[in-house]
Amino acid sequence: MEQLYARPGHLTAAQTREALGISAGALRMLVHREQLARSGGTERHPQFAVADVTALAAKRQQRVVA
Repeated sequence: MEQLYARPGHLTAAQTREALGISAGALRMLVHREQLARSGGTERHPQFAVADVTALAAKRQQRVVA
């Protein structure tokens, strides 16, 4: 079961996927390729920093527009 709440300033994996508009597999690949780092949670229920997710979303948006 997916973790429902994250610490302040963090997002759960489900919230991160929704913010980036990607699948669970794509999120795992971003972590594997070190484009996004886990910043809390557990191995099974990672959490990601809001600042990191926002920066990655902006970077992905620039790539799409350009």
